[in-house]
Amino acid sequence: MHGAPEPSPWVRRWAALLPAGARVLDVACGAGRHLRWFAQRGCRVTGVDRDADALEALRALGEVVVADIENGPWPLAGRRFDAVVVTNYLWRPLLPTLVASVADGGVLVYETFAAGNETVGKPARPDFLLHPGELLRAAAGLRVVAYEDGFVAEPPRYVQRLCAVREAASRGVAPRYPL
Repeated sequence: MHGAPEPSPWVRRWAALLPAGARVLDVACGAGRHLRWFAQRGCRVTGVDRDADALEALRALGEVVVADIENGPWPLAGRRFDAVVVTNYLWRPLLPTLVASVADGGVLVYETFAAGNETVGKPARPDFLLHPGELLRAAAGLRVVAYEDGFVAEPPRYVQRLCAVREAASRGVAPRYPL
C-alpha cells in the first residue's frame, strides 16, 4: 500500500528466524503494516484487532479477526503460530496467552513502550508502559534471543523489545540467530 508505514526494524530483524510459509499472528494489528509485510514474504497471516474497518482493508491478505481482546475472550484460543508479533500494544492480562500462542520452534517478537516514556511523550500512563524487566518475566519458558530496555532517539521514546523462541523438543541442531 502506497504511503503505508514501514514495519518496525526490530520485527524485520527477527523475521529471519521464520521459515517460508510461516503462520504469523499480528496482535492489535491496526492498519496492518506488519501483516502486509509478512504476507508479501509468503507467510500465512492472521491479524486481530477491534477496528473492523481497518481489518476489512486487510481481508485479502489472510485471516482477520475482529475482537475486543481487552474485554472479551481471546478469539484464537488453542491456536499456535510460528510467530506472534506485537508492537506498540500492551494489555498485561493477555501476556500469558500470547506466550502460549507461540508454536514449538516459533518466535515471539514484541516491542512496546516502557517506563520512562512518560518523560518524552505518549503513552504516559503507567498502565501502558512496561516495568523494567517485565517483558523478560512474561516470556518465561521461552529462550530469549534478544532483549532491549531503554531509550530510542528517533522518534524519541522508551521501549522494551524482545525476541524469544519456543525451542522444539526434537531439534537436533541449535538454530542460528542473526546478530
